Amino acid sequence: MVIKSEEDIVKAIKEDEWMMNLLKAVKKLDLPDWWICAGFVRSKIWDILHNFTVRTPLPDIDVIYFDPEQINELEEKKLEEKLLLLVPDIPWSVKNQARMHIRNKMAPYSSSVDAISKFTETVTALGVKLDEKDNVILTAPWGITDVVNLEVKPTPYYSEANARINFYEHRIKKKNWKLTWDKVKIYLPGGSN
Repeated sequence: MVIKSEEDIVKAIKEDEWMMNLLKAVKKLDLPDWWICAGFVRSKIWDILHNFTVRTPLPDIDVIYFDPEQINELEEKKLEEKLLLLVPDIPWSVKNQARMHIRNKMAPYSSSVDAISKFTETVTALGVKLDEKDNVILTAPWGITDVVNLEVKPTPYYSEANARINFYEHRIKKKNWKLTWDKVKIYLPGGSN
């Protein structure tokens, strides 16, 4: 399979029974402005682009939503428990983006997509969800060019001109994506790696 467009990404996810089952489980919670994001989407794309026949294991499944009325972290834990009942043995991680700006030391987010736009890398700033008819909806605030070209770059919020670039560099080293996906090109300040 070739991944060159948003339509290709949506098609790949729609054809992946495991991913669709997880999306349907999260949809059942009826969370406001919900998405499964980050590695859930990126790893699928990179696995295809590396011709992997076995899914790369994910450390967690990032579920986000936006509910300014209920910002208690305990609510997120309850949602993780509900998801575990629906689909056991999945490393669910649920975060209300209406509170995450505090932890991330940022201005408040206006929505889940706004939060996704402030993820560290453009290749991670991706999310998918299901509409009322179970169609896959993709959000990519910084586009899909970097992820389909296997180029890891900071989002503008973590760019070189910004003091947050150190966090980007630390995260890139910690993730060590090239160990799993050897075609990935990592861009660091002052050149690529």
